[in-house]
Amino acid sequence: MRILQLAQFYPPVIGGEERHVRNLAVELAGRGHDVHVACLDVRGEAPVSDPGVTLHVLPNLGVRVPALYPTADRPLALPLPDPYVTRALSRVVADVDPDVVHAHNWIINSYLPLPAARRRPLVYSLHDYSHVCPTKRLMHLGQEPCSGPGLRKCFECTTDWYGAGRGPAIQAMVRTGRPVRNRVVDLFTPVSSYVGRANRLDEQDVPWQVVPNFVPDVLLTADPPRDPALPEGDYLFFAGDLSEQKGVGTLLAAYDRLDPVTRPPLLLVGREAMDLSALPRGARAEEKWDHERVVSGFAHARAAVLASQWPDPCPTTVLEAMALGAPLVTTHMGGIADMVRDGDSALVVPPADVAATHAALERLLGDPGLGPALAAAARVEVRRYLQSAVAAQLEGVYASLRP
Repeated sequence: MRILQLAQFYPPVIGGEERHVRNLAVELAGRGHDVHVACLDVRGEAPVSDPGVTLHVLPNLGVRVPALYPTADRPLALPLPDPYVTRALSRVVADVDPDVVHAHNWIINSYLPLPAARRRPLVYSLHDYSHVCPTKRLMHLGQEPCSGPGLRKCFECTTDWYGAGRGPAIQAMVRTGRPVRNRVVDLFTPVSSYVGRANRLDEQDVPWQVVPNFVPDVLLTADPPRDPALPEGDYLFFAGDLSEQKGVGTLLAAYDRLDPVTRPPLLLVGREAMDLSALPRGARAEEKWDHERVVSGFAHARAAVLASQWPDPCPTTVLEAMALGAPLVTTHMGGIADMVRDGDSALVVPPADVAATHAALERLLGDPGLGPALAAAARVEVRRYLQSAVAAQLEGVYASLRP
């Protein structure tokens, strides 16, 4: 089968979505498919070359008019057709002649004007809330989970997020483009049931099926060496953006309530997005760790605390902790609710609840048998989220849409 994936970026540009697209492309190629990926040109950063994957780098308006993105470090796909991307995709589709097109993110909007979009099976992965939310995050004014789109709410939120000039325009693009996407896409594949519901797919009466994020199969049997920067002995571990929305403030407050004499160190790894100038004794933050070091951090931790306070669509850090055997304290926000069962594969606490998070940590640290039991159950649960399982699911999706 010839498969064309449309992605905003491809490594070395790296993030959860980019890693997802690359790993899926490599897995599908390894299964014998002819895999192509079309992605934006990002000012001379050549995409990495992977066996069996043919890359098509697309010229785009952002490269020609960088002032469109004064706050971004690279051009982004907008929620409307980019004429340069549309023209380039027309050539790519003619050359590749794909059996199915699988789009990720807003780059789909540059594909929809092509006649091919109506003739060829089209799958659209929703990795976030961008089908209805102009900021993609479904957080009202960046502070609290949003109940859904509304003209006044979205105007306030997009103006706050993008500025007075761009915000209302992007809001209008998302709103007017939604009926087109609903009409042309053959199957929406949100990464979690929450993402499907929050994007109002049922209300819009469009076909959808959950196809989650995934982690490489090898993580289940991985035994990574202990990174020398990890604390000696037991420690608690967090990986992700160091922000209030990821629950870091709640984690630090809960950690501070633990006995300072007996509590293990707390290591936080990620991009600093909040004030961390007054960490509790025993806690430290690190930035710019590569993925291999993060894997080591999960694999050797006494527990991982990933207590997100925003509706995280389908966080791969939670899946990595589960696959690598780190007993997990988390919340049921967003897609995490699909992943874990409270008291079985994780300890689930209410978001932003310092007392409950502290109690969960006390329970884990005080019961030597609880952590291994949670980790064992999580390693069974995470098998649904392995790369091979999700690729096989998508193969079935592609086959079902072919004429």
